[in-house]
Order: sequence, then structure tokens, then C-alpha cells
Amino acid sequence: MTTTVGASSLPWLADLYALAQETLARNVVDDDAGTFIRAGGGYPDPWTRDAALNAWGAANLLRPDDARATLLRVCETLDDGRTVVAQDDQWWDQIVWVIAAVDLARATADDAFLKHAWQVGVDSLAILHRDRFRPRWGLYAGPALMQDGISGLPVPPATADEPTSFVLDYPDAREVMALSTNVVYVGALRRLAAAAERLGHDATDLAARADALAAAIDEHLRDGDTYGYFLHGAGPLIGTLDHHREAAGLALAVALGVVPPERAPAVLASIGRGPAGVVNVAPHFDRYDDARPGRHNAMCWPMVMGLAGLASATTGDRDGVVRTLDDFRARVESSDGRFDEVYDAATGLPHGGWQCGRVWPSEPDQTWSATSLLRLVHYGLVGLAPSAAGLRVAPVPLEPGETVELTGLPYAGATLDVVVRGGTEDSDVVILDGADVSDRAVHVSAEATGHHRLEVTVRASGRP
Repeated sequence: MTTTVGASSLPWLADLYALAQETLARNVVDDDAGTFIRAGGGYPDPWTRDAALNAWGAANLLRPDDARATLLRVCETLDDGRTVVAQDDQWWDQIVWVIAAVDLARATADDAFLKHAWQVGVDSLAILHRDRFRPRWGLYAGPALMQDGISGLPVPPATADEPTSFVLDYPDAREVMALSTNVVYVGALRRLAAAAERLGHDATDLAARADALAAAIDEHLRDGDTYGYFLHGAGPLIGTLDHHREAAGLALAVALGVVPPERAPAVLASIGRGPAGVVNVAPHFDRYDDARPGRHNAMCWPMVMGLAGLASATTGDRDGVVRTLDDFRARVESSDGRFDEVYDAATGLPHGGWQCGRVWPSEPDQTWSATSLLRLVHYGLVGLAPSAAGLRVAPVPLEPGETVELTGLPYAGATLDVVVRGGTEDSDVVILDGADVSDRAVHVSAEATGHHRLEVTVRASGRP
């Protein structure tokens, strides 16, 4: 069965959602080692960050077998027999695998996979903690989640001439402690703690480490009501906070619950935007400008745009979600009906940005651009929240009479039609197959099978 979406106030969303699914499907490929989800049309090989973000974005729900195969594909077995996330040269973003893998287990009610994911996560974390944790600051060293090119860092640790593109070719870049990377560690630690509880293990240490890391982020990366980009960990500026705004880090701090709810609006308000939408890092570094935007600097990456929209949904900001969806629509239209990799923030046209003195390509059919849109619909607009016990639905507030309908959604052993309507009450009403399940811990049990209809009357936009 095909999954579809319709929204009364966004008549174009159905086609955009279908195009995102088609883009994901085109990037499910086979080779001698099996099936995997590639990063996009220009990236033939899998790697950890992309695999995890595409699984977490949409494949966990829509293509769980492909998501599982892809996540397993980016693991390796060490000489001592432990299976860990592949130990490649992009070590700083490895831990995002844990978020995707635990969420896959939740979306499929698969405790066997959860057990495997928990062990891989714990063993991988042990390596990362040994090598990358910096006790002086209580933070993990490493560049930002989405800035693996040197155009994503200011000078220093970058250099103005940018002789090479890979961020770790610049020694002091290895020791920056970026907001997004540390926020992802918090999210991974909390998921490992939840998995431990589900599996009957002691979760105390994992939970305590997550809380300590969140406190260290607040101590060293907080910048007024929001957060800076990173803390210098080496070089002439060691211990200094960089004051640029990193969209992925700020969005994930909200979406993963690292920032207290009362500060979330201020954090989201600090995210940089151009005319075409949210930008990776704002403002331009000194060596870039609107005419020569840095590839990983003030450019529109749909992957990051979707995370900002997801964070808006977390705060109940319907307008922020709709604005992000409309930004997606406009960017896809500007690239002839494709989900491209990156766009110029001023013109809105596909543009790979400047790095190392030249313009880079914006790859077509970029999977994580499409799955970021799908994630925003599933977990943001509709508010799906899978857990080990089952599925809750907590949509964003809608205007009275506004409707969103998600049909043919696979969930564990069941298929769901989810209908969300804007109401006038101050609390949501959830009806499953004609029965009121509003007060239940989960609205659909993880053990459910067959076809079910879930109807949600959600509080009106602007209400508490």
C-alpha cells in the first residue's frame, strides 16, 4: 500500500510528499553486498551520517527493511568480536547512528534489533568517549554534524586560502566542540538509556552522562538566550566561544529536548535565514558573502531546513512548520521538480556554494533532502511518536476546520490511516476505530496488526 498525505490548507503537499517518496525509492540500490539507501544521485557509497539521517528521516517508517540493511551496512566487526559503527575518518558524527537505530526498533516494535542496536551503540560510544571526550570542558571534540567541509568553519581554525576541503585537514578543527555534535551525543545517550530500561539493563549511568553533557553544553556553548556555534579546543582561541549560529545544532537542541522548553522559542528565533530559507551557519564568514556564499556556511541545505521545521513542531509552532514546508516547495520548484542537495540562500536556485576557490555542484536527487521533508510531515505536522510500547500522535496545533490526512502508513505489524482536524478545544481528542483513546499512554499498541483509523481533533493554533 502506498502512503499518501493531504492537507486542506496546503494543496500542493500531496505531490511534494509523493515526490519525496519517489526520491527515496530511486536511491534504494543494490550491489554485491546487498541493498542500501545511498545519500543521493551523486553519492554511490554509503556512510554513517547519511545512512542514519535517511533512516531516521523516513525509511524507518516507510522502508524499514531497507533502513535496517543500510544501518547494518555502515557497521564493522573489530578484532575482539565487537560490532561497532564503522571507524572511518568522519568519527565526529558516528553517534547519530544510535538515534536512527533505536528509533527503527521503536518504529517496528523489534526488540531483537533494539538489543543489537543498544550493544553497537554502547561499544561505539566507549571508543568515542575514550578518544574524543574532553574532561576539561565536559564536551566531545569534533566538527559539526553537517559541516564536513572547511567552508563550514571560520578563520581560525580554517585558513582564508582553503588549500583542501576536508575539515580534518586543519589540525585545530579536530578539537572544536560543536553544538550539533554534542547535542546529538545527548540524544544518543538518552536513547541508549531508554533502550537499556526496555532491555532490563541499568540505565543510571547513561542517563547521568546525558544530563551532565547537557549541562556542559549550557555552561560552555550558551550565548545569551541561545547557543554559539562551537568552543575552540586548540590554537590561539582555545576556550573561546564562536558566536555564529548553527542551524542544525540549534534545531536539534530543541527537537531532542536539550534546551528547556521555556528557552526554545528564543533558540529557534536565533536560527539564521536567507530569503530562500534557513541557512546552515549564519552570518557569512569573513571570506564569503552573498555573491560567493560558502558551501557549508550561509547556504540552504534542505536537510537542515527540515530539522528547523521539526524543532518548530516540537514547540507547537504551526506557522513555523508551514513556512518550512513552503520553503521546501519553492526550492523543489526552483530545481525543476527535484530535491537537490543545496541552494543559494539569496536566489533560491540550486547552487553548491564556494569552497577552495571554486563553485561545487549541488547534487540532484539528494535523499536526505527528501527524507527531511518526510520527517517533518511524519514527526512534525502529524506528530507521530513511536516508542517501545506503541505509537502516540501529537500533531501541531491547527486552525479550526483545517485537516491533515496520512493514509496507508505502515507501523510495526499494522497499517494506519491518521486523520488530524483542527478543533476549538484546549486539549486533543484521539479516536482509534471509534473508541476514545485520548488518555492512554499510547494510542496504537506496538502489537497492533491489521488496518486501523486514528482520528485526532487537535487544539486550535495559538492555544496552549
